[in-house]
Amino acid sequence: MPKIDVAGVCKSFSRPDGKTLRVLNGLDLLAESGQVHAILGFSGCGKSTLLRLIAGLDTADAGTISFGQVTAPRIGVVFQEPRLLPWATLSENLALALRRVGLSRADQARRIAAMLELVGLGGCGDLHPAELSGGMAQRAALARALLRNPDVLLLDEPLGALDALTRIRLQDELLRIWQARRVTMILVTHDVEEAIYLGDRVLVMQPHPGRITREIVLALPRPRDRASQRFNEIRQQILRDMGAFGALAA
Repeated sequence: MPKIDVAGVCKSFSRPDGKTLRVLNGLDLLAESGQVHAILGFSGCGKSTLLRLIAGLDTADAGTISFGQVTAPRIGVVFQEPRLLPWATLSENLALALRRVGLSRADQARRIAAMLELVGLGGCGDLHPAELSGGMAQRAALARALLRNPDVLLLDEPLGALDALTRIRLQDELLRIWQARRVTMILVTHDVEEAIYLGDRVLVMQPHPGRITREIVLALPRPRDRASQRFNEIRQQILRDMGAFGALAA
């Protein structure tokens, strides 16, 4: 699996008043091959912008993004909203990701069925999005992103809209799938506990303009105990790095 090397990346957007908003300024990031990198930060710090640049959905104003020796990596993206077509079945939604792969219909059906099994949706291919719970819809979005065997998996707050119990269950599913595939994964999240539970590394971003101010390498063995002393020590350290304690005191 490729590493991801982001070097000196800058990105600005034009505001309605004619001024320029600098979202990212000289950002550097090295995501090691086959690891989970969790990016934490408050809204507006440029996390989603960074993910869009890595995915190739937008272009940086300056800087470079490379993938080691891999010139054209396969990239899967999962957004906060599942973005499933409401008039299509689950299998039909997933088939859209295979339109240009050159597989026969029978091979597509086999691959889709196998992927639905992987994410815990076996036998649900004939359901429509309106028949899925929020957690099921996010599993479907993850299955769609994994269909083309990506080298890199980018997750933009994929569990943010779910209730707490469903979110915890899907965190375990994400971890299980990553352990089976060992893709290079970048997870954008607001949830400090989620970042510690899933990540090999946690990257803390600060805004105005967006930049990475802290990288924490997690040596905690998996599966991780959220109630352990070391887990909570890291959690408090990250909250201090994000300035949350200072904001609460103010």
